[in-house]
Amino acid sequence: MDRLIAALGSERSLRGWSTALLVANVVIVLTGALVRLTGSGLGCPTWPRCTEDSYVTTPEMGHHGVIEFGNRLLTFVLILIALGTVAAALAHAWADDRRPDGPRGHRVRLLAVGIAFGIPFQGVIGGLTVLSGLNPFVVALHLLLSVLLICLSTWLVRIVWRAPRRPVPALGVWLGRATFVLAWVASWVGTVVTGSGPHAGDADAPRTGFDIELVTKLHAGSVWVLVATTVATLVVTRSRAVLLLVLVELGQGVVGYVQYFTGVPVPLVMVHMLGLCLTMVAATNLMLSLRRPTAADSDRAPSAAIGVAAG
Repeated sequence: MDRLIAALGSERSLRGWSTALLVANVVIVLTGALVRLTGSGLGCPTWPRCTEDSYVTTPEMGHHGVIEFGNRLLTFVLILIALGTVAAALAHAWADDRRPDGPRGHRVRLLAVGIAFGIPFQGVIGGLTVLSGLNPFVVALHLLLSVLLICLSTWLVRIVWRAPRRPVPALGVWLGRATFVLAWVASWVGTVVTGSGPHAGDADAPRTGFDIELVTKLHAGSVWVLVATTVATLVVTRSRAVLLLVLVELGQGVVGYVQYFTGVPVPLVMVHMLGLCLTMVAATNLMLSLRRPTAADSDRAPSAAIGVAAG
């Protein structure tokens, strides 16, 4: 038993489970987008059952039922990965002479448990989207909750992999936080665009009623503000995490403009959804990678200078 706990609670195991959890949360966003883009949002017209008489899809539901039901099944896969991550986090606390791994271990366990509880809750919101007939505002909430789980999973991965935090000026820290908030704003406005345009998930699904041109321009404006703030953060901090986010934003922006001018083709929309996930991962990583300098940083600076002079 001790060997099993030691293996499950090893650093390698914990890193593997947490990384798998992040990837799985991204994948389920993409499969959810596939449900919408193929018009399969009501492939299973009710919830928690697929039909009034069956929990699984039936031949009469066709390929729409298969796609929608397949996405529901992936939720259980995600739950299993989350439970595996929780088990690894708990085993990690027991593997080291039965002692918790300090504040780091506490944060790992808290995040793992929080994500594990959030996934079934997210599944319930997914059910409400079906019961609401794919109300665009409920659909938007469903996506944004998935984005929240991606951000939490990114935080977990950073802690587990012991990613360093770089000391930067206070302005850089605040710019990093502002960039994260603006990434959320751009994502939220993006859901309004989605709820106002085509690809509703079903031919009879309601739309927001907002003018698509207006909300698209608002979304583009929010993205440009995000990019400007990110560039300002890069100038102040010169952090690799910011550079990564800039590259992701540029790629996402190109895809966004191309899909707009080409009539939002399904393949490009899928790429844009992947870009959304990567943007939020990079924005979360950026915010968590920056910190204010401490006295210890000041003490190390003179030592480094002496070492350089001696060399």
